[in-house]
Amino acid sequence: MKTVLLLFWEFFKVGLFSVGGGLATLPFLYDIAARRPWFTNADILDMIAISESTPGPLGINMATYVGYKTLGAAGGLVSVAGIITPAIVVIVIVSKILKRFRESEAVQRIFYGLRPASTGLIAAAGLGVAKVTLLRVDAFRQTGSILQLFNWKLIVLAVVLYFAMKKWDKHPILFIAAAAAAGIVLKL
Repeated sequence: MKTVLLLFWEFFKVGLFSVGGGLATLPFLYDIAARRPWFTNADILDMIAISESTPGPLGINMATYVGYKTLGAAGGLVSVAGIITPAIVVIVIVSKILKRFRESEAVQRIFYGLRPASTGLIAAAGLGVAKVTLLRVDAFRQTGSILQLFNWKLIVLAVVLYFAMKKWDKHPILFIAAAAAAGIVLKL
Protein backbone atom coordinates (compact mmCIF):
# COMPACT_ATOMS: atom_id res chain seq x y z
CA MET A 1 0.00 0.00 0.00
CA LYS A 2 2.89 2.34 0.80
CA THR A 3 4.31 1.96 -2.73
CA VAL A 4 0.90 2.71 -4.26
CA LEU A 5 0.69 5.97 -2.32
CA LEU A 6 4.30 6.84 -3.15
CA LEU A 7 3.68 6.23 -6.86
CA PHE A 8 0.64 8.47 -6.78
CA TRP A 9 2.47 11.18 -4.80
CA GLU A 10 5.60 11.17 -6.98
CA PHE A 11 3.59 11.44 -10.18
CA PHE A 12 1.23 13.97 -8.63
CA LYS A 13 4.29 16.20 -8.09
CA VAL A 14 5.45 15.56 -11.66
CA GLY A 15 2.03 16.52 -12.99
CA LEU A 16 1.88 19.60 -10.80
CA PHE A 17 5.30 21.04 -11.64
CA SER A 18 6.27 19.82 -15.11
CA VAL A 19 4.99 22.82 -17.02
CA GLY A 20 5.62 22.42 -20.74
CA GLY A 21 4.56 18.92 -21.64
CA GLY A 22 6.08 15.47 -21.71
CA LEU A 23 9.75 16.37 -22.12
CA ALA A 24 9.48 18.70 -19.15
CA THR A 25 8.79 15.61 -17.03
CA LEU A 26 12.28 14.24 -17.63
CA PRO A 27 14.11 16.20 -14.93
CA PHE A 28 11.50 14.97 -12.45
CA LEU A 29 11.91 11.39 -13.64
CA TYR A 30 15.68 11.61 -13.19
CA ASP A 31 15.02 12.86 -9.66
CA ILE A 32 12.65 9.97 -8.94
CA ALA A 33 15.20 7.49 -10.35
CA ALA A 34 17.81 8.86 -7.96
CA ARG A 35 15.53 8.55 -4.92
CA ARG A 36 13.41 5.45 -5.61
CA PRO A 37 14.35 1.89 -6.67
CA TRP A 38 11.64 1.74 -9.33
CA PHE A 39 13.77 2.45 -12.40
CA THR A 40 17.22 3.64 -13.46
CA ASN A 41 18.47 6.50 -15.60
CA ALA A 42 19.04 3.95 -18.39
CA ASP A 43 15.37 2.92 -18.07
CA ILE A 44 14.40 6.53 -18.79
CA LEU A 45 15.89 6.21 -22.28
CA ASP A 46 13.78 3.09 -22.84
CA MET A 47 10.75 5.00 -21.55
CA ILE A 48 11.37 7.81 -24.01
CA ALA A 49 11.78 5.40 -26.92
CA ILE A 50 8.63 3.48 -26.01
CA SER A 51 6.63 6.60 -25.15
CA GLU A 52 7.60 8.40 -28.36
CA SER A 53 6.64 5.40 -30.47
CA THR A 54 3.24 4.80 -28.88
CA PRO A 55 0.13 6.95 -29.09
CA GLY A 56 -0.64 9.36 -26.30
CA PRO A 57 1.07 12.10 -24.34
CA LEU A 58 4.69 11.46 -23.42
CA GLY A 59 4.29 12.17 -19.70
CA ILE A 60 1.28 9.87 -19.42
CA ASN A 61 3.06 7.10 -21.30
CA MET A 62 6.13 7.40 -19.08
CA ALA A 63 3.99 7.39 -15.93
CA THR A 64 2.26 4.27 -17.19
CA TYR A 65 5.62 2.63 -17.92
CA VAL A 66 7.01 3.35 -14.44
CA GLY A 67 3.81 2.35 -12.68
CA TYR A 68 3.49 -0.88 -14.66
CA LYS A 69 7.14 -1.75 -14.10
CA THR A 70 6.75 -1.09 -10.38
CA LEU A 71 3.34 -2.60 -9.53
CA GLY A 72 1.86 -4.01 -12.73
CA ALA A 73 -1.39 -2.75 -14.26
CA ALA A 74 -2.59 -1.25 -10.95
CA GLY A 75 0.66 0.70 -10.67
CA GLY A 76 0.17 2.03 -14.19
CA LEU A 77 -3.30 3.28 -13.29
CA VAL A 78 -2.11 4.84 -10.02
CA SER A 79 0.79 6.64 -11.73
CA VAL A 80 -1.47 7.98 -14.46
CA ALA A 81 -4.03 9.12 -11.89
CA GLY A 82 -1.22 10.89 -10.04
CA ILE A 83 0.12 12.72 -13.07
CA ILE A 84 -3.26 13.85 -14.43
CA THR A 85 -4.91 14.91 -11.15
CA PRO A 86 -3.04 18.24 -10.88
CA ALA A 87 -3.87 19.09 -14.49
CA ILE A 88 -7.56 18.48 -13.93
CA VAL A 89 -7.60 20.56 -10.75
CA VAL A 90 -5.55 23.38 -12.29
CA ILE A 91 -7.64 23.46 -15.47
CA VAL A 92 -10.87 23.73 -13.48
CA ILE A 93 -9.44 26.50 -11.29
CA VAL A 94 -7.80 28.38 -14.16
CA SER A 95 -10.93 28.23 -16.30
CA LYS A 96 -12.94 29.81 -13.49
CA ILE A 97 -10.31 32.48 -12.83
CA LEU A 98 -9.58 33.29 -16.47
CA LYS A 99 -13.21 34.03 -17.17
CA ARG A 100 -12.96 36.83 -14.61
CA PHE A 101 -9.35 37.96 -15.18
CA ARG A 102 -8.70 37.25 -18.86
CA GLU A 103 -7.59 40.80 -19.61
CA SER A 104 -5.53 41.16 -16.45
CA GLU A 105 -1.96 42.27 -17.07
CA ALA A 106 -0.78 40.16 -14.11
CA VAL A 107 -2.30 37.00 -15.61
CA GLN A 108 -0.66 37.75 -18.97
CA ARG A 109 2.70 38.25 -17.26
CA ILE A 110 2.33 34.97 -15.40
CA PHE A 111 1.80 33.11 -18.68
CA TYR A 112 4.73 34.89 -20.33
CA GLY A 113 6.86 34.01 -17.30
CA LEU A 114 5.95 30.34 -17.56
CA ARG A 115 7.12 30.08 -21.17
CA PRO A 116 10.86 30.38 -20.40
CA ALA A 117 10.43 27.95 -17.50
CA SER A 118 8.93 25.41 -19.91
CA THR A 119 11.68 26.06 -22.43
CA GLY A 120 14.36 25.57 -19.77
CA LEU A 121 12.84 22.30 -18.54
CA ILE A 122 12.57 20.95 -22.07
CA ALA A 123 16.13 22.05 -22.92
CA ALA A 124 17.48 20.40 -19.75
CA ALA A 125 15.65 17.21 -20.63
CA GLY A 126 16.95 17.25 -24.20
CA LEU A 127 20.52 17.84 -23.07
CA GLY A 128 20.19 15.06 -20.49
CA VAL A 129 19.01 12.61 -23.14
CA ALA A 130 21.77 13.74 -25.53
CA LYS A 131 24.40 13.28 -22.82
CA VAL A 132 23.30 9.74 -21.97
CA THR A 133 22.79 8.76 -25.62
CA LEU A 134 25.67 10.43 -27.44
CA LEU A 135 28.44 10.44 -24.85
CA ARG A 136 30.34 7.51 -23.35
CA VAL A 137 31.57 9.04 -20.11
CA ASP A 138 32.66 5.68 -18.63
CA ALA A 139 34.81 4.88 -21.69
CA PHE A 140 36.36 8.35 -21.47
CA ARG A 141 37.14 7.90 -17.77
CA GLN A 142 38.77 4.54 -18.43
CA THR A 143 40.90 5.62 -21.39
CA GLY A 144 41.27 9.37 -20.97
CA SER A 145 40.87 9.63 -24.76
CA ILE A 146 38.59 12.41 -25.94
CA LEU A 147 37.74 10.25 -28.98
CA GLN A 148 36.31 7.61 -26.65
CA LEU A 149 33.98 10.20 -25.09
CA PHE A 150 31.74 10.35 -28.13
CA ASN A 151 29.48 7.58 -29.39
CA TRP A 152 30.25 8.37 -33.01
CA LYS A 153 27.76 5.95 -34.59
CA LEU A 154 24.87 7.42 -32.63
CA ILE A 155 26.00 10.99 -33.27
CA VAL A 156 26.12 10.34 -37.02
CA LEU A 157 22.71 8.65 -36.89
CA ALA A 158 21.22 11.58 -34.95
CA VAL A 159 22.65 14.13 -37.41
CA VAL A 160 21.48 12.15 -40.45
CA LEU A 161 17.99 11.78 -38.98
CA TYR A 162 17.87 15.48 -38.10
CA PHE A 163 18.73 16.58 -41.63
CA ALA A 164 16.45 13.93 -43.17
CA MET A 165 13.54 15.23 -41.08
CA LYS A 166 14.31 18.79 -42.18
CA LYS A 167 14.62 17.83 -45.86
CA TRP A 168 11.69 15.44 -46.17
CA ASP A 169 8.41 16.32 -44.58
CA LYS A 170 7.38 12.76 -43.72
CA HIS A 171 5.58 11.27 -40.77
CA PRO A 172 7.85 10.88 -37.69
CA ILE A 173 7.12 7.15 -37.49
CA LEU A 174 9.14 6.68 -40.68
CA PHE A 175 12.19 8.21 -39.02
CA ILE A 176 11.64 6.15 -35.88
CA ALA A 177 11.44 3.00 -38.01
CA ALA A 178 14.59 4.04 -39.90
CA ALA A 179 16.43 4.57 -36.60
CA ALA A 180 15.27 1.17 -35.33
CA ALA A 181 16.44 -0.49 -38.58
CA ALA A 182 19.78 1.33 -38.31
CA GLY A 183 20.11 0.04 -34.75
CA ILE A 184 19.71 -3.52 -35.98
CA VAL A 185 21.92 -3.21 -39.06
CA LEU A 186 24.69 -1.21 -37.37
CA LYS A 187 24.44 -3.21 -34.13
CA LEU A 188 24.02 -0.05 -32.05
